[in-house]
Amino acid sequence: MNELFRKIPKVDTILNNSEWVRISSLYPSGVLRMCLNEVLEEIREDIRNNKCILVPTVEEIIEKTKLKMDVYLSPSLKRVINATGIIVHTNLGRSLLSKNAVEAIINVSFHYTNLEYDIRAGQRGERYVHCSEVLKKLTGMEDAIVVNNNAAAVYLVLNTLAQDKEVIISRGELVEIGGSFRIPDVMKKSGAILREVGTTNRTYLRDYEEAISPNTALIMKVHTSNFVIKGFTEETKIDDLLSLAKSHGIPFYFDTGSGLFLSGGLFLNTNEPNIIRETKKDIDIISFSGDKLLGGPQAGIILGKTKYIEQMKKNPLIRALRPDKMTLAALEATLLLYLEEENAKKRIPTLRMALLSVKYLKRRTNRILRKIKKECEGLDIMPHSLYSEVGGGSLPEVRIPSYGFSIRPKKLSVSMFEQKMRELDIPIIARIEKERIMFDMRTILEEDEKSLIFGITQVYKKYETDG
Repeated sequence: MNELFRKIPKVDTILNNSEWVRISSLYPSGVLRMCLNEVLEEIREDIRNNKCILVPTVEEIIEKTKLKMDVYLSPSLKRVINATGIIVHTNLGRSLLSKNAVEAIINVSFHYTNLEYDIRAGQRGERYVHCSEVLKKLTGMEDAIVVNNNAAAVYLVLNTLAQDKEVIISRGELVEIGGSFRIPDVMKKSGAILREVGTTNRTYLRDYEEAISPNTALIMKVHTSNFVIKGFTEETKIDDLLSLAKSHGIPFYFDTGSGLFLSGGLFLNTNEPNIIRETKKDIDIISFSGDKLLGGPQAGIILGKTKYIEQMKKNPLIRALRPDKMTLAALEATLLLYLEEENAKKRIPTLRMALLSVKYLKRRTNRILRKIKKECEGLDIMPHSLYSEVGGGSLPEVRIPSYGFSIRPKKLSVSMFEQKMRELDIPIIARIEKERIMFDMRTILEEDEKSLIFGITQVYKKYETDG
């Protein structure tokens, strides 16, 4: 062991090597030295654990350092190809932004803005005005405020209007969404007191009515966007809850979740709340996400009566929950597209992908298969009729007819081939079904096709052929 330690090249020898001198001009010197120290320590550790028979040469140590440097300098957040068929994929960043939204972000990022400056008055202004006007025009609601996500929206509403007071909600609506976000936990943290009524599957109007007390601050309804209860069920209608709340002088709050804005809906036969329709019911407060069915950036949007929105603006918590200029710019650009719905369907990626025809997807699939087969002779690849999902905790029952293809490796296992695709410079994220790797064309962007073909070909030629 001591002999191996003595054979480790001295640092001065490495630093004087011509290759080290060359790469020193390419990388930050401090980080480069740190990587070198880590490589040398790994060698020592291998010797201590009897994992090292031959000590690496100077050249090999420099190469290991370069590889470690590349990992350090590679951004953690990177572009991937979504071949899963899940449109609003929470793990892959949810909704893609429209070109309008991206241009708006670039514009406010490269220039100073009137984020909190009233140009007409020539004095300090509010950042919340930048999306409120278009939201009021689209929905007819009195006022609006934007925070950084819908969890923040729920928290702000409850903390502002129901701290140390009761909020009545059905047991069947005490939902949990991704990331362990639970309505009861948020209520507790906000300072509101949970007053659950009814049962998991059946809650009647009388259950709400019997729970009302002098300490009731809100009647709350939460749309169960990520699951469906079927069978022996009973759900109290919005109109009935609204009438009950008004008769007792209690605000009614509806957390709709996904933020569907198309007046005609997105798919038929779904119970997804439509923001345009719901806001015509004179509801006191509504909240929803910006990066789900709305197709914008991550944001929590609160619509409501001016008196309630003004209270939220005065809540000290608002500063911790407020969005930045890039979020506001992207959200406003997205909302402006909804002023003409056909325009929104064409330009907002989430809507456009959801509405793509199977005929169009089949045509793209066939084109890609021809190119892959040309590059990968012998690859087991075949077209498939598939089903896509909306995702993001939205429309859990909706399965969208789609089209794509699958491959089955011969030498590697299916899971290993899929892993190698994830290790590409542009990772390909697919799903495995029936011992085949499935690629759903609905979520594969046209501009990603070349990278998709190159990635599959690269993995195939490296691991599946003798060459």
